[in-house]
Amino acid sequence: MKLTFTILSGLLTGSVLGVMIVATVPSPWAVQEPPARVALVPADPVEPLEPTAYVVKRALVVEEPIVHGVWKWDESDVPAGPGRIVITVDTVAQTMAVFRDGYQIGMAVVLYGADTNPTPTGIYPITQKREHHVSNLYDVAMPYMQRLTNDGVAIHASDVREGYATHGCIGVPAPFAKKLFETTKLGDVVIVTNGEMLEVGQQIPAAS
Repeated sequence: MKLTFTILSGLLTGSVLGVMIVATVPSPWAVQEPPARVALVPADPVEPLEPTAYVVKRALVVEEPIVHGVWKWDESDVPAGPGRIVITVDTVAQTMAVFRDGYQIGMAVVLYGADTNPTPTGIYPITQKREHHVSNLYDVAMPYMQRLTNDGVAIHASDVREGYATHGCIGVPAPFAKKLFETTKLGDVVIVTNGEMLEVGQQIPAAS
């Protein structure tokens, strides 16, 4: 099974968000004792440990047509516990995917920025959350706002319809926006790209 979601393996390399692993390694020198003398011989080099990989373990199955206004949230068969949330957004597929420890628990068709105000691609931590927010720039309501950039790009509830666009924000249906708002915390990562395919079982490098 393949799904469209947000990863730019070339553009977004070098962002390590995994867990630091401390390992015990042998001394860089090993002692050998021949019958008549002692010789110090360098030991084999120790390979550094890889950061914990963030792997897609499940993709949600959506049986209905993927059109504006469609969303799904399903946490069944997901291991218990808070887990680590990663959100991916793709402006070509116009979809958002929400993962908990690699298990996709949410998807929604989104609105994104028009050509004059495009939604920027990149890796963004959530820096602010407000359930009731009004845009300082456009004086419009942005319910369940989750800020991604200092210049106003955020995820928020929108009237998601075909032909609509935003001023750069990521708009999602209001019920989905509420569930997402209740699930995330400050610092959770949102990865925005413009078209990538990845199979279930593969790693999201930008989230590792």
